[in-house]
Amino acid sequence: MKQSLFEQRHKDQWEQFAHTLEHLENDRKARDPGHFPNDYRRLCQHLALARERGYSSFLIDSLQQQVLRGHQQLYRHRSRLGANVLAFILAGFPRLVRDQWRFVLAACLLFFGSLIGFGLLVYLFPDLIYNLIPAPQVSDLQSMYDPVAGHLGRTVERAASEDWVMFGYYIMHNIGIAFQTFASGLLWGLGSVFFLIFNGLMIGAAAGHLTYVGYGQTFWSFVIGHGAFELSAIALAGAAGLQLGWSLIAPGRLPRGEALKQAARKSVLMICGVMLFLLIAAFIEAYWSSMTGLTARTKYLVGTALWLLVVVYLIFAGRQRHAPE
Repeated sequence: MKQSLFEQRHKDQWEQFAHTLEHLENDRKARDPGHFPNDYRRLCQHLALARERGYSSFLIDSLQQQVLRGHQQLYRHRSRLGANVLAFILAGFPRLVRDQWRFVLAACLLFFGSLIGFGLLVYLFPDLIYNLIPAPQVSDLQSMYDPVAGHLGRTVERAASEDWVMFGYYIMHNIGIAFQTFASGLLWGLGSVFFLIFNGLMIGAAAGHLTYVGYGQTFWSFVIGHGAFELSAIALAGAAGLQLGWSLIAPGRLPRGEALKQAARKSVLMICGVMLFLLIAAFIEAYWSSMTGLTARTKYLVGTALWLLVVVYLIFAGRQRHAPE
């Protein structure tokens, strides 16, 4: 292709890219358009073609200057994205949890209330568990935490090299539960209420039964570590779902669609923090909780520290005015 035809075909694209560059360079706070990375890659392709075809040095130098300027802008905004993600983790997420404290409190009462309440009932009335969990599953549950089994949190022994497989499984399993609890809030909040109570009953039934049959030490030493992040994440996912449901029940002066849209922005951010919690929980469960060479006391101490860390993080992180936004 002749240079003149090449320039004629792509001139408008280059001018548009140059205009975008000037806007980004003149306004440091401006965000790059969503099409900017694609436009940048296309310009790089044009530069490569110009070099390969031996076009004039004037054209090549002009395109190369735009590529260099585009590279600076592209990675400047990427680094800003990284800073924003870090700011959200260190301050934005705990602030959001505190701002939505009413929904968080309601979700915690539903989830932890049903967990503790049903756990005590099963401990006092052992046969009650069979009204919720089938007998074969109860038997599998016991085999997972039998003190003489030589393994924890699973029905069969596995090699240490397979921990990464369980890490992936825990991530997918826990995210499925959290998303189910969150998304069902669109059913006027009733779905989130149901799954918060249901998950609380299931976990409470397991805890009460295993404590009653004498497997309490293996069970509690296993769950206390990752439970700090996993159980908190389920409650927070439920809080995000309750917020969605409440926007439909009591939209105020806004149309329900607009109220739901505004609630969804905060709820989705909450779920981003929940995903982080679940990632940490899966890592701890796969690589720490299932270790059999540690004493129960060590796991209790570490688990207690993790619970304190979660509580302190959610209550105090991001309170300083100078914390990054």
